[in-house]
Amino acid sequence: MSLSDALLLPVADEDGAPFWEYTARGELRVQACDSSACGELRFPPRPCCPHCGSFASEWRLMSGRGRLWSYVIPHPPLLPAYAEQAPYNAVLVELADAPQIRLAGNVVASPDAPLNSVDPARLRIGAPVRAAFCPAGPSGSVTLVRWLLER
Repeated sequence: MSLSDALLLPVADEDGAPFWEYTARGELRVQACDSSACGELRFPPRPCCPHCGSFASEWRLMSGRGRLWSYVIPHPPLLPAYAEQAPYNAVLVELADAPQIRLAGNVVASPDAPLNSVDPARLRIGAPVRAAFCPAGPSGSVTLVRWLLER
């Protein structure tokens, strides 16, 4: 088992399954209300629009660009697989196309780089980032969204 196989992986539920299907195709999509009177984006995915109550939804393609809204450097990481990669970052990214939506992840040097591949001193609130997709887990069973610093 590789170190990345020991990291925690998301578990898709019925509402979020399409998000993970799109990431496997290298697409960052966000659920949106498909009611003609609403159209609001929402994350995390859920069956009913919190704005209008409609059960109609679609998945809108995002640009994959955003900015660091917040980050932490966990001290101490408690799980062994994470402790081996410390210091690493955990970030919230505000999407450029949907500033009301923030996604959790990690800033890395390349899509398949270890979690500690970016020096924490390089992180700044507001720094521009772009999405990268990394197959993870047994046989690449899930594709994670990771973030690369823009130059």
